[in-house]
Amino acid sequence: MIELTAADIAEITGGTLTANVDPALVIKGVDTDSRECQPGWLFVAKPGEATDGHLFIRAARANGAVLSLSERETQDDAGATDPAVIVDDAVLAMGKIAAHIVNYLRERGTRVVGITGSAGKTTTKDLLAALLSTAGPTIAPIGSYNGEVGLPLTVFRATEDTKYLVLEMGATGLGHITYLTDMVHPEIGIELFVGSAHAGEFGGVQNIAIAKRELVEALPASGTAILNRDDANVIAMKEHTAAHVMTFGVGNPHDAPENSLTASELEITSDGHPSFELTFPDATSYHVTSGLMGRHHVGNILAAASGAYALGVEPSVIAETLDGLGAASRWRMERIERADGVSIINDAYNANPESMRAALRTLAELGVPDENGNARRTWAVLGEMLELGEDSVLEHDMLGRLVVRMNIKKLVVIGAGAKAAFNSAVLEGSWGDEAYFVNDVEEAEALLAEKLEPGDIVLFKSSNGAGLRYLGDRIASLKNETNDSEEARS
Repeated sequence: MIELTAADIAEITGGTLTANVDPALVIKGVDTDSRECQPGWLFVAKPGEATDGHLFIRAARANGAVLSLSERETQDDAGATDPAVIVDDAVLAMGKIAAHIVNYLRERGTRVVGITGSAGKTTTKDLLAALLSTAGPTIAPIGSYNGEVGLPLTVFRATEDTKYLVLEMGATGLGHITYLTDMVHPEIGIELFVGSAHAGEFGGVQNIAIAKRELVEALPASGTAILNRDDANVIAMKEHTAAHVMTFGVGNPHDAPENSLTASELEITSDGHPSFELTFPDATSYHVTSGLMGRHHVGNILAAASGAYALGVEPSVIAETLDGLGAASRWRMERIERADGVSIINDAYNANPESMRAALRTLAELGVPDENGNARRTWAVLGEMLELGEDSVLEHDMLGRLVVRMNIKKLVVIGAGAKAAFNSAVLEGSWGDEAYFVNDVEEAEALLAEKLEPGDIVLFKSSNGAGLRYLGDRIASLKNETNDSEEARS
């Protein structure tokens, strides 16, 4: 973390130090989770939906926190005031600290990149961080830190030698991304695609497009807007930015507009990995076979390559680094091979109609017979796609029909919110033991433990709140645990 004193934090936030704080106290780190605090850290006592961070100041101090960013004074067990900077709003105060740090870093040459889109932000961020790390120290979010709390926490991890700061920017409403761009002022903005995730919260896909374009609207004239030309809503954003425009997409590189990256001759390997020719704006071309699973990741790969290219990384280095590079964050088309030959594909960190279709397509491709006519049995284990609003029933209905039309052999639908997918699959012609509906993950776990056979490929896909990512983890370890127990008894 960039060195700040208690006095610095009070000045930046407009807060007030409690009387027992030494203004010269140096803060070594920041967190909102009392369990993650370390000696010398600042604990942010932010209010939450279910609880109040002020209730965890004692735990944070026990773990070494020396100061809290608080909205009121609190006392320890002895009745003494907890050392704190008192502010009106702890989350807004975090943002002010982050803005101060980014300004400090930018004066020393740090380059700031913002990434947004309805899906793929985390994968793109991980790929771009790997590419930029070849050129200098790079800070990127852990997991999916992309909001008013997560983005500052990423900034706080930066140090004096940070050359690149890669930031995810998520939104659940208009103005959210503007709040983040006002905080960090990115010079590179990457727009992935506009989907229907959170459509219920936004009031429709067009509002999502308006919210996402807040990133490129905030870019300076000297900056670069990197746009997915395969998405009509994204490419239209070129009319809303003063920055230079770079595009990426799939197709013939000779047909691509100027200043574009292109993937051509796209094929999917037998293991589900995209393989293609990557052509850069300077016309150099390299063959890349990604370590990621699914053709839908080609856009993420191109976006990351575009970001690195815009920041001066050599095309040969970009291609060499991307070749074979897989996922760095969990539950994103994460493939695990069980000892009994069952393959688990855990893509249940997030879901919307577009990412659902992409994951199902990958599963269907993995189930295509090989040259000898042998095919693996495919299972789609699907939970609810949340935050779709009035389109929820329709989108789940379409999902069930798609599973049948893609010839995926088995469908397990979990939870009442997703039941329309089961109903439509049955109406489409999937019945008997081809489609199952269960009420919860416990029922699904019992069903899969009984029905899975060696050679099966099982996809777990749902929105985060449905909890299928943990079910996927348990199913992935189930047979190995059984084998370990049997060996112990023998």
